[in-house]
Amino acid sequence: VGGSKEAYAACEPFFKTLAAAEAYQHVGPSGSGHYVKMVHNAIEYGMLQVLGEGFWLLKASDHALDLKNIAHLWNQGSVVRSWLLELTEKALADKNFPHVADVIGGGETGTWAVKEALDRKIPAPLISMAVMERFESSQEENFGHKLIASLRHQFGGHEVKEK
Repeated sequence: VGGSKEAYAACEPFFKTLAAAEAYQHVGPSGSGHYVKMVHNAIEYGMLQVLGEGFWLLKASDHALDLKNIAHLWNQGSVVRSWLLELTEKALADKNFPHVADVIGGGETGTWAVKEALDRKIPAPLISMAVMERFESSQEENFGHKLIASLRHQFGGHEVKEK
């Protein structure tokens, strides 16, 4: 929560009622709470991206791997254990997510964080890439991919897959 210490103190009973224990705190002046949440969401983008890529790699392997059980295993004291990995295990219980499209929704906080990183000249390649992946997932057709495939065909005779 951001704002004056006086305003925070006046509102703290509401925070205590609504939030889990130790799941809120005064982080600074007005606007700082939103800023902290923006960075939190940007970190989340990166964590989700790496889980998606890692489990895709496992799924594509030549081994008959039980992805749900691997997610469960990794949550038993491994360095990557987390609530997101618990949710991964739950998602993997629904084989291949038949009802889920490959479009990643989201808000604007990741984009704001990338803009902030650029403004402050702080490299944030994973967060930036995760935001770009979300944009790419929402495209009906990737014109850039089509152009690259066409160019590679022209200069190197590389295969072009027809629609």
